[in-house]
Amino acid sequence: MPRIWKFGDSVNTDDILPGKFAPFMAGEDVFQTFAFHYIRPEFAAQVQPGDVLIGGRNWGLGSSREYAPQALKKLRVGGIVAPTFARIHYRNLLNLGIPAFEYDLTGVLQDGDEVSLDVQTGVLTYAEGTVQLPPPPEFLREALAEGSILAFFKKHGRFPGEPA
Repeated sequence: MPRIWKFGDSVNTDDILPGKFAPFMAGEDVFQTFAFHYIRPEFAAQVQPGDVLIGGRNWGLGSSREYAPQALKKLRVGGIVAPTFARIHYRNLLNLGIPAFEYDLTGVLQDGDEVSLDVQTGVLTYAEGTVQLPPPPEFLREALAEGSILAFFKKHGRFPGEPA
C-alpha cells in the first residue's frame, strides 16, 4: 500500500534533485536515484510506486528545472499534496502527469502512514478516515489518465479540454 513521505515548508527544486545530479551530469538512466539526496538520502531507494509526498507551503520553489519533477515521475510518485506550490513547478508537475493537490495535510498525516489516493476524484484514504482533496478539473483528469499532457497530445492529436 502506498505510504506518506512528509516534508516541510519551502522544499525547493534543488532539494528535490540537486543540480549536480541533473540528467546531463549524472546520466539519464540514474538521475532519479539522487532525488532528495541531501535532505532525505534514503528516499530514492525506499520510495514505492504510488507513494504520496506531503509538503508544506511553497513546494517546488527555486529554479524552473524540469528534471526535478522528472525524477519524481521516474520514481513513480503517486502525487504531491501541499498547501501551496511554486507556480512553474506546479505546472511542470501537471505537464508530466504527477498529480498535485493544493491542500494542507501537514498536521494530519505522518511519515510512513499508509494511504490510497484516487487521483480522479481527489479522495485520499488513510487509517483514520478520508480527506476530499480539491479534485482536478476535467481537462487535467484527462491528461493524468493518459500519463501526461504530452502523452494525451500524442494519442489524441489535441490538448485535453479541446474539442475532439
